This record gives sequence, C-alpha cells and structure tokens, in this order.
Amino acid sequence: MMMYILLPFLSWVIAGCCKFAVNTLRHGRAAKNLIGYGGFPSTHTTVLSSVVFFAGFQLGWQSPVFTLGLGALVILIIDAHGLRRKVGEQAAVLNRLQQKVDPEHAILLRERMGHSWMEIGGGLALGAFLGWLAGFFC
Repeated sequence: MMMYILLPFLSWVIAGCCKFAVNTLRHGRAAKNLIGYGGFPSTHTTVLSSVVFFAGFQLGWQSPVFTLGLGALVILIIDAHGLRRKVGEQAAVLNRLQQKVDPEHAILLRERMGHSWMEIGGGLALGAFLGWLAGFFC
C-alpha cells in the first residue's frame, strides 16, 4: 500500500503548514524564527499518529500493526512532553548562565524544544483526521 509511504510525508507537510499558520497568527513576522521544535500542532505526533490511525481504520483496532504503532506513538508522546521539554528548560538555564558570565560572546541555545499537552493533543487530532481521510483514497 502506497498510502503507508505517502501519508507520513503528507502529514508532515500539512502539520508544518498548520504550525506556521498558527505561529503567524500568534507572533506575526517572528513566526519565521519559531520554525523547528515545539509549537501547535506537534508535527512528530501528527506524522506518526496519522499512520497509526490509518492502520487502525484499515486493518482493525486489534491488528498487530496498529498495536505496534500505538506503542511507538506512546513513546513518542512521552519523549515530546517529558524529555524534550526538560531539555528546553535546561537550555533556558544555560542561556541565563552564559549571559551572566560572558554576555558579549554568549551563543544562545534553542529553548523551545518540547510540547505541551495541548500541542500534542492537536497533533493527535490532526493525525487521526488525516488517517481517517487517507482511508477514502485506498
């Protein structure tokens, strides 16, 4: 099935466009600087959940493909909210230290790394919708 190959790429493009649109509405021209990790919706969550939900809709909610994908999705969500969010918090502390020690030569780290539950929920909702929508093309 080609949809299992195409859907992650399409989901990535759609989620990225949605994220840029949301950032533009919230931050105006500064949205260009916010491209990357973090933001609404979570692109990683959208990409993986679209394929997981597509498998669920097509193969059944008890299929091995769906359950394996669901396990990977849960790990991704834990990483997005937990680990990556903590990395962003640590970057903020390091940036403050750098600016105190040598403000002239401080190279600031990216602080926006992880996702809030709202951003993850948006990625899940968009991924579920795209997975459901993809079923009409198969």
